[in-house]
Amino acid sequence: MKAVILAGGGGTRLWPLSTPEKPKQFHKLVNEKTLFQETIDRLDFLEPTDIYIATNKDHKHFIEEQAPQIREENIIYEPALRDTASCIGLAAATIETRHGPEEVMVIAYADHLIENKAEFQKCLQVAEQIAIQENTLNIVEVTPEEPNTNYGYVHLGEKHNQIDGISSFKVKGFKEKPDAATAEEFVKSGEYLWNTGIYVWKTGILMEKFAEHAPDTHKKLAQIQELPGSLESVYPTLEKISIDYAIMEKVDPEEIRIIEARNLGWSDIGTWETLFKELEERDDFKRIEEFKKIREEAKQTES
Repeated sequence: MKAVILAGGGGTRLWPLSTPEKPKQFHKLVNEKTLFQETIDRLDFLEPTDIYIATNKDHKHFIEEQAPQIREENIIYEPALRDTASCIGLAAATIETRHGPEEVMVIAYADHLIENKAEFQKCLQVAEQIAIQENTLNIVEVTPEEPNTNYGYVHLGEKHNQIDGISSFKVKGFKEKPDAATAEEFVKSGEYLWNTGIYVWKTGILMEKFAEHAPDTHKKLAQIQELPGSLESVYPTLEKISIDYAIMEKVDPEEIRIIEARNLGWSDIGTWETLFKELEERDDFKRIEEFKKIREEAKQTES
């Protein structure tokens, strides 16, 4: 198994703390490690040589400072920001070239908070088994804690399997960020999970899905595989689209498996409200005051 940490996001909703020059994943938001460093830590069941990082060259110095154990050849630099489909596709193409189409890859986000490392690792290993046995596209999703309107949801289908206490399901569909009333209905029904975007699949299977559902992107990724020197010129021409829209919402639902994480302690720390709530639960009122001061000073400067 290889893991790809997506570390190129801008985290604009946490401005002015998070900026394009230093986005939230490289900040110490909830403890003495950055979100990026915590992401690497929770992948410690893998060797550092099995961990890849996808980012942009503007963040190179943060990667070098915060993850010196990751070798340079495992850092994938995007020449342009083309959203998650292009980024994940480039990572899949890179890993497929080096390790073959049967290699299983994990997609993890550098700016997510996950409290339960043991369950996270267990879910990934279960998802890996399913990917190997069934050639499916697998997503680790979490039980919603509240009717949150900032997250996407996945509608569970019938239960498919249970491995080591972890349940997997078929999928009925994906729902984008709902309004408050709809989110409340989702949570009450017990049929929906929060969509984390934590994917597990074989590189070759994902590339096949690109060929089927995003042929132009696949053609260009194949060109980059054959001629690595073309990355700088070809990559910026890729369609700017998310992996959900490009692939996940187009494939046959029978090709998708949902791995349910019941106690992951997951959050994407995407808003000030979410960050302050997390810090309140940790009784870290000092950080709350520091961040509020940063935000207030920026507002005053703007006005």
